[in-house]
Amino acid sequence: MSYAPSGPDGSTSGPTYREWVLQPQSEYRFELAPNTSIGIKLLDGYAECYGTELATRVVYLFGGECKAVIYTHSGCTIEIKPATEYTSEETAMGHYQSASILFEQMRVLSLATVNGALLDGLNPQNIPATPPHILVLGPENSGKTTLCKALINYAVRGEHDEWSPILVNVDPGDGAWSVPGSISAASISTPLSTSTSACPLGLSASTAPTVWSSNALIPLTYWYGHTEIQRNPVLLERIIRNLGARIEERLVQVGSQGRASGLIIDTPPAFASSSSGDRRNSLIKACIESFKVNIILVIGQEKLHAEMQRTYGRSINVIRLPKSGGAVDRDPAHRRRVRNHQIQNYMYGQKIAVPDGCDKGEGSYLFQHEPTSDLSLAPSSTVVSFDDITIYRIGGESMAPSSALPIGASRAVSELLPLHVDPSSPSSGVLNSVLALLASAASDGEQYDEELVDLPVHGFIIVTAIDIPNRKMTVLSPTSGTFTGQTAVMASIDWQEIA
Repeated sequence: MSYAPSGPDGSTSGPTYREWVLQPQSEYRFELAPNTSIGIKLLDGYAECYGTELATRVVYLFGGECKAVIYTHSGCTIEIKPATEYTSEETAMGHYQSASILFEQMRVLSLATVNGALLDGLNPQNIPATPPHILVLGPENSGKTTLCKALINYAVRGEHDEWSPILVNVDPGDGAWSVPGSISAASISTPLSTSTSACPLGLSASTAPTVWSSNALIPLTYWYGHTEIQRNPVLLERIIRNLGARIEERLVQVGSQGRASGLIIDTPPAFASSSSGDRRNSLIKACIESFKVNIILVIGQEKLHAEMQRTYGRSINVIRLPKSGGAVDRDPAHRRRVRNHQIQNYMYGQKIAVPDGCDKGEGSYLFQHEPTSDLSLAPSSTVVSFDDITIYRIGGESMAPSSALPIGASRAVSELLPLHVDPSSPSSGVLNSVLALLASAASDGEQYDEELVDLPVHGFIIVTAIDIPNRKMTVLSPTSGTFTGQTAVMASIDWQEIA
């Protein structure tokens, strides 16, 4: 039913609200326009958003051009403010839940094997007794990130809630927990929520207020610096292997429960495109080798499934899952807006306006499953000397693919060679650039070479102003601090604040 708030004279005004009764195994879908938000409240029954269970009688806020679904396994009633009308009984969530059950069985059997508790005859289906290391492939707009998030959420909220699977994002076009141009990984122990396109995998310690209880996520991040894999696939492969090596080190240190939890890898859409050629194949191979992949999930695309089965089917279980009907197309303009939102969110935090009609008498509101109080960050604008920060660019400003070089020609600049950038040069391109601050090297004073690309990132800053005569620049950072002696890398990612 739908309704509108009544005035003192009995008239109605404001937006129309609606209660939806969802049948078992159906979903409510919504797509938000820019600068709009909605509130969703579960009145009764059971509902989830990509594996994150919703509490009853609490308003969940969604904004930032969020495109998502509310799914129910057993049926429920939800209230939407303002009202939108888009429900479907054709959902792929049942298939995703079945896959999640298989992976849960693999975790349990793996842990039982390590603990010496696995007895003969207890695994009649011959399910692999190894931790699931899952590579998710699919074309653009197929819902890969959604599937990864759902599988993670089902794992951490199941019967064995001690699981802490690692979620890996190797899609540089998706900012994940930081900014576009990076790849990262984090150990997940609590459900990841969905509220905005700017936070596809929830919030990390660098992008959320410290008052939030879930704000303990600190991802391991490497800087690629571009959104397309074609810009420098050699660099992308190098940092993928670096990330895999660091994850392998962590798995050695954690207990058997952590190792049995496994990991899930989200990939860029170019991994599913045959037009990417050998670059795509080498990057997929790098992921499989670096993350010890034993399962490949292919969303929707039959040709890609057949190719992966032919190439890796003898050693890896290749599974095809249907594309969710709730996966919507995102045009290039939308993706550019989301990337800008992600950088803004990294610096300023994320706040979603409470929609009209939800601001009185509703009790509590949740954004990212946390109270909506104190949602903003207070970034620091600092003037630093050109000599305080050493800036590099990896492989030159523009790297043409090897196939575009003349026959017999070789590169003058290696794809992995750090080139020093002088901010005082008018053609430096430093203004408005996103700079990745690198973690300290093992030893001080060494000459930087290609080993610079092996260093992870500990934060990002943006150059907002350049004063060449005084050799100073203004940088924006999520937190205050000194930048003296820091090493930074710039690439093609930039951002300019719009008043």
